[in-house]
This record gives sequence, C-alpha cells and structure tokens, in this order.
Amino acid sequence: MAIVSDEQVIKVMRQYNPWWRGPSVSIAESKPQKRLAFYEALRIIKHRTLRRFAVLSGARRVGKTTIMYQMIDNLIGDGVSPKNILYVSFDNPIVKLVSIDAVLSIYETLYPIEGTRYIFLDEIQYTDNWELWMKVIYDSRKDIRLTATGSASPVLEKGSADSGTGRWSVLRIPTMSFYEYCRLLQLEEPVLPDQVRLTGLVEMSRAELGELMDSFAFLEGHFNRYLTIGGFPELVLSDDDVYAQRMLREDVVDKVIKRDVLTLFNIRSPLLMEKLFLYLCINSAEIFSITTAAKELENTSVATIDSYIEALEMSNLIYLAKPMDVGSKGALKGKPKIFIADAAMRNAVLMIDDVLSDEKELGVMVETAVYKHIVSFYQGSTAQLGYFRKAKDNQKEVDVVIELPREKILCEVKYRNNSHVASADAIVELCRDEKSKVTNAFLITKRLEDFGIVRHDTKVPILRIPAIAFLYLLGKAEADGHNGKM
Repeated sequence: MAIVSDEQVIKVMRQYNPWWRGPSVSIAESKPQKRLAFYEALRIIKHRTLRRFAVLSGARRVGKTTIMYQMIDNLIGDGVSPKNILYVSFDNPIVKLVSIDAVLSIYETLYPIEGTRYIFLDEIQYTDNWELWMKVIYDSRKDIRLTATGSASPVLEKGSADSGTGRWSVLRIPTMSFYEYCRLLQLEEPVLPDQVRLTGLVEMSRAELGELMDSFAFLEGHFNRYLTIGGFPELVLSDDDVYAQRMLREDVVDKVIKRDVLTLFNIRSPLLMEKLFLYLCINSAEIFSITTAAKELENTSVATIDSYIEALEMSNLIYLAKPMDVGSKGALKGKPKIFIADAAMRNAVLMIDDVLSDEKELGVMVETAVYKHIVSFYQGSTAQLGYFRKAKDNQKEVDVVIELPREKILCEVKYRNNSHVASADAIVELCRDEKSKVTNAFLITKRLEDFGIVRHDTKVPILRIPAIAFLYLLGKAEADGHNGKM
C-alpha cells in the first residue's frame, strides 16, 4: 500500500500550478528582474537542435525557484499551454514520498496533453535516484524538456557526471553580485565608458580614472548595505535589515546546517557541524589548518573535520581557495583559505555590532565578496583560482590568484584608509619578476579617491582600484556575457 495517495499528490500539484486554471492566472513568484541563470536555463530548454535538461544549483534563497517561475511565465507568454507545464517541489513532505516517475504518471492522468511537456522539479536531491530517473526520462521521453534545482551542488554534479553527460547541464548560481543587487533595486546606473574592462583600466589617464570613480559615489551607501545584507534577492528587497539578517541566519544557515547537510551527508554530530561552521566564520579568509581545527574542536579526528568541510562546500556554504605557485618554488603547500559563500552569512552568524565601523571586519567582508565575485565570474572557464603565500616568509601573500593559459592575474585587498604596499610586499615582488608571468595586478582599496598605478617600478603595473568599482565592473561584465574575460 502506498504511503500517500494519488489524490493527495494531485491536491499538492494543483496548489503548485495555479496556471492550470487558465493562462490569465498571474504567477506572483515571477519577479520582473531576472538573474543571468534565467537566460541561460531558458536557452538550454528552448534550444531547437540541442536537447538538454537544465539543473540549477545554489544555496537556499539565491533565487532558484524564482528563476523557474520566471521561465514558466516566459513559456506561457510564448503560447505554451499552461497544462503542458508542471512545477513540483520535492521539499514538500507529500511529494518527497513519491518518485519522479510517479509524479509524472499522476500529472499525465489529469489532462489530455499534446506536444512538448515542460517539467520543473524543485529541490530534486530529496528524491531517491533522481539522476537515474532523469536519465530514463531524457532517453525515453523526447517530448519532455526538464529543469531541476538543488541546494547541494556537487551532489548534483556527481549525478551529472554519472548519468547526465550529454543529457543535462548544471548551472551553479551564487548569491547576487553587487551589480545584480543594484539592478534588483532598479538603481540608476553609473555612466561608464563603452566596452570598459577591468584589465583595460591601466591604459586610462588619471583624469579618466578619476571621472570613472566619481560615477560610483552615489552607490557607496548601497555598497555598505550589500556587504551586510548580501546577495539574497528576498533580503535585498526587504525594508528591515535587522530582520533580514535574522531570516538569513534562520532560513539560509540554520536550515542548511541543521537539516540539508545532516540529511544529505550522513553527519553523525550535528553539534560538531555547527561548531565547525562557527569556527570557519570566525577564521574566515584565514589559512585553514585542519589539524589545528581538529584539536580546537573537541580533539576531533582530522578525517571527520575533512568530511564535514567537504559537506559544507557541497552545500554552497563555503569556498576553498587552494595555495598556488606564482613563479616561485617557495609557495606554501597544502593549506587552503576558506571563505564563507557570502559575507552576509558570516555577519548573520557572528552577530557583530556595527560591523561597518570595524576596519578588520570590513577587510574580511570585502575579501570574501571579491573572492565570491571572481568564482562566479570565472565559472565554466578553465581558470584556476586560489591564493599565494611564500612558504618561508608567511607574511608575503596575495589574496587571490587567477591563472588561465594566457593570463595570470593577482588581486590583493587593502580595504583600509591607508592602502600603501611596500616594495617588499608579495604583489610588488611578483610583478617585478618576469618568471612569475603575471599579466595583470589589482590592489583593491577602500576610498573612491584611492586609485591609480602603484608607484613601484614593476614589469607589470599594479592598479589601485576601489572595491565598489572593481565589484560593480566585474558583475556588469558577467551580466553582459563577458564572464571569464576580465
């Protein structure tokens, strides 16, 4: 006997799919502002000659479900029959108890349907053998175009590698960039030169750079709010920032750690997982020693900490930046830096009062935002991302290293009133050394008037650029389809 009846599933389906009542039914969850993944996912499922499914992966509250509703709205607007469109969330306790195949069978008994079906499956990781069912559907049902979402990306990507090769594409969705934040709030855009690129700024005169930086002045207040609220669309649109941080802590962090991670990764000690995430928040943007962490966290085994770190990374809560060589045999080996996936997550967990007045905390927030933007910008490219630190002189570090076949870009964050770097600093030494093969270098500063070429004699010029300009221009380049080409 089935645990749930077909009638129970049908009742849930009707609630999820109000457009079945007619194409005039508005989809409240379909927002006018669209993220980049909307266009990419829509292109995948609408492609005339290359049939692929689309899988959207990202943390809770980054807008995956909204993207689905926007896609549904677009399809109905294009004339697709509303009854040819099914949306179901496997986060629902009723739906969670039935298979994908059963959901489709029940759906197709409801109405006479002709032509292509568009199926949208939310939080698919909660159904057993999802990748096998998607493979069967892809291979046997040419009349189905499917989009799915999940909050644990490598779980999805493993399924994609095992069964989805040539069948579906995984689109990773980070929290919004600062540029997307500004667009969501429908803020006025700065007046920018045509075809402006970050790597091309070194060719501009000081007067031209000054005019460009002045154009960001009106966004400074919004930039500070972005650092504290983060890139979660629903929270960005809130008019209560304190409550938004509470929601971030409860909905994004607590639910993921206390439910998603425990369910998906067989975590034996929920309390240890909570303590580890708190430990990572406290030590965010620092070099992470797994042996030190194991000792400080109840003398836990290194293997346990390692598996918990992997689970947090898979759940889109952290990024691991690995050490990289930059023309030097003396680079640090083996120890990653760990960044929380969005600076606002860290703020919400640590609950630091008046974080914007603490220069050290601000520096961590901006370095976190810079790394997140860079990860998003180079997603899908061949770029290797990490950091550099000399093994023998561990004060010599470059926060972010981006390596491509023809490029090696250095980014150092100095988000403080005095951004001076000495001639002995790592970024200066590496830009002097031809063997390092550095092509571009950025010193990311705090004040809008702190810009221009660093006054050191280097083979590669180091450009001082305010964080607000760096992040906005990087996000805009990604939005314009130039991702991977800084």
